[in-house]
Amino acid sequence: DRVIEIDLSTLEPHVVGPYTPDLDRPISALKAELGEKGYPVELTAALVGSCTNSSYEDMSRAANVARQALDKGLTTQTQFLINPGSEQIRKTVERDGQLGVLEEMGATILANACGACIGQWRRTDVEKGEQNSIINSFNRNFAGRNDANPGTHSFIASPEIVTAFALAGRLDFNPLTDVLVNENGEQVHLDPPRGEELPANGFIRDNDGLEAARDDRGDVQVAVDADSERISLLQPFPAWNGQDMLDMPVLLKAKGKCTTDHISPAGPWLRYRGHLDNISNNMFIGANSAFDHPAGKGRNVITGENDVAYSDIARDYKARGLNWVAIGDENYGEGSSREHAAMEPRHLGAAAIIVRSFARIHETNLKKQGVLPLTFADPADYDKIREDDRISLLGLAGLAPGSKVQMVITHSDGTTDAAVLNHTFSPNQIEWFKAGSALNQIRAMRA
Repeated sequence: DRVIEIDLSTLEPHVVGPYTPDLDRPISALKAELGEKGYPVELTAALVGSCTNSSYEDMSRAANVARQALDKGLTTQTQFLINPGSEQIRKTVERDGQLGVLEEMGATILANACGACIGQWRRTDVEKGEQNSIINSFNRNFAGRNDANPGTHSFIASPEIVTAFALAGRLDFNPLTDVLVNENGEQVHLDPPRGEELPANGFIRDNDGLEAARDDRGDVQVAVDADSERISLLQPFPAWNGQDMLDMPVLLKAKGKCTTDHISPAGPWLRYRGHLDNISNNMFIGANSAFDHPAGKGRNVITGENDVAYSDIARDYKARGLNWVAIGDENYGEGSSREHAAMEPRHLGAAAIIVRSFARIHETNLKKQGVLPLTFADPADYDKIREDDRISLLGLAGLAPGSKVQMVITHSDGTTDAAVLNHTFSPNQIEWFKAGSALNQIRAMRA
C-alpha cells in the first residue's frame, strides 16, 4: 500500500502562460520569472469571462474582491473587461448585486459572448506587434489568439486572481502576500475571497429570443443565398469505400506544437464559420513545417511548387482525386474543441492524421468527421517521414477496437519503410468512419 499525503495549506493559486496553457507556476514564483524571461510587467488589460470561467460562483468571487477594493479605497489600475457567461448569469448577478459592485470598482461589462477569448477584440490601445501583457480567465492563450497581436503576452488565472491583478495593474503583485496603496496612501491587504456557488433565490430563467420548433418539420426548407460568403449548407462527406488507402501524399509534417489555433485560427475568420469552404482557406495557416517552409506553407509534390499555402495545395490534390495525410508531433490538436479544425481537413481531402500523440478532444472530433486519427506505435517513426513520400494504410477492413493499422512509406527513391499505427476507435466510432462521419451514421439510423 501507499499513503499519499497532500497538505492543502501549502496549495496556492497558479498563473499560466504566456502563449501556452501548459506553462504554469504558483503565483509566488511569477515575480522572479518575469525578470528572468523579460515578460512585460505592466498589465494593459485584465479580462474575466468566457464560457468556462464566468459562472455564478466565479462572478461572486470576483465581486467579493471588488467589494473589498471599494471598502478599502482601491480602484482598477488597468482596463478591466467582463464577459458574463450567459444572459442567465448576467441577469442573475445583476439582480443579486455582483455586477453593480464590479462596475463600481471600474469594470466594463461586455456582451455575453466569446469575446476576446476567441479573438473578438479589436484593440486600439496597443499597436500590432507591440509587446504587452494581459491577464484573463479564458481557456487558451496562444500567440495572437485574444487580440491578433503576437506581441501580447497572455496569462491565465482564476477570475478572482484576475480581479486582484486589475487592482494592481502589474504582474509582479502577489495578492496572497503583497499590499496595495489606496487613495489615502494607506497600505491595505486583500483577504481571500468568498463566493456563493448558487444563487439563494435561484437563477433568472430567460427564454427571450427562443422560437419553439414546430412539431411537423418535414416540409421545412432552409434557404441560403448561393452567393453568400458567410453561410452555405453542408454537404455529407463521402462514405469510406471499403478499400485500403494507397499512395497518399504528405500535405504537412508539423514540427512542435500544432494546436487548433495553428490548424484553424478564429479571430477575423469567424465571419466564415458558417461557410465551410471559405473558412477552409485558413487550414494549417499557422502550422510550422518540419521541412523549413514558412508557417502555413509547404510544397506541392505534384507541381513541385514550394511555399504554397497548405489550403491551396490540398485543393489541388483534391481536384486531382488525391486524398492526403498530415503528420503531427506530440499533443497534436491541443487547444479548444474547435470543430472546424477537424472539418476543414476532411473537406479538403484529408484521409488520416498521423501523429506522435493527440489532444483528446481533437482526436474525437476527427473521428466524428470521418478522418482516421492514428498514432505511431513507435514515436521515433515520425522521423521516417520525408516531404515527398507516399503513404499507404493497409488492413483497414479489419479495423476493430485494439487493432493495428499497417503503414507503408514509399520514398521518392523507390525505397520503403514500414510503421505500425495505433488507434482508439470504439465499435460505434468505427461505424462513423465507415459511414463517412458521425452525422452520416445518425441520418442513416433515422431513415
